[in-house]
Amino acid sequence: MAQEDDHLLHLTAVGVLSPDCRVGAGAWGGGRWLAVNWIDGAPLWRAVAVARGPRGDCAPVRLRLTGIARTWTEHLARMHAAGWSHADVQPTNTLVTHDGHTAVIDYALACGPGDGRRVPYRGALTHTTAPELAAQILDTPAGTHVQAQPSADIWSLGASLFWCWTGLRPVAYNGDLGRPEKLAVIARGATIALSDVRPWPFPGFEDAVTACLAPDPADRPTAKELTVAW
Repeated sequence: MAQEDDHLLHLTAVGVLSPDCRVGAGAWGGGRWLAVNWIDGAPLWRAVAVARGPRGDCAPVRLRLTGIARTWTEHLARMHAAGWSHADVQPTNTLVTHDGHTAVIDYALACGPGDGRRVPYRGALTHTTAPELAAQILDTPAGTHVQAQPSADIWSLGASLFWCWTGLRPVAYNGDLGRPEKLAVIARGATIALSDVRPWPFPGFEDAVTACLAPDPADRPTAKELTVAW
């Protein structure tokens, strides 16, 4: 909690977050507290539920999907330009407001320049962990900090959109596997072909999501490039 408070202060100072995001923080007899501004939004999975079925194949849903993706990448572009990675891009950290805009929450794991961390970064949600991060986590001892890069956020963005649109995670593995075994599968870089599982055709959107999931970080678009691709 103290680490997230530090991150909120830093991200506000560089203009990534609005000053009203962080309401206050402090200590009390039982530990620490942190209060942030309430966001009235629906989790991504619920917000795009209609897109997972045949009724989603219509202009309003396409506009909603692209609006969510565009406003999401606009926020990531601001973070990345300031030298920060969110490092926990996933559906449950993404709220969609009534006007279809994306709000990103939970900055506890964010990775920034000169970050005096209290807790080393060892990845976040397994299913949206980029292949290069999966490999680094497996190749380093527990407790070793792994610095997430902006390109890893882009893979996680693509994985989240893939998952919430198709209903399937982008990497196929047995759900009974332990986390190290799942990370080993992700580290290989292979993903399910989006064209094989998407509920209905959406060529431009599919191309952008697929580009985000490129196994080589250098082949992925930047957040700034994606803001005009959706």
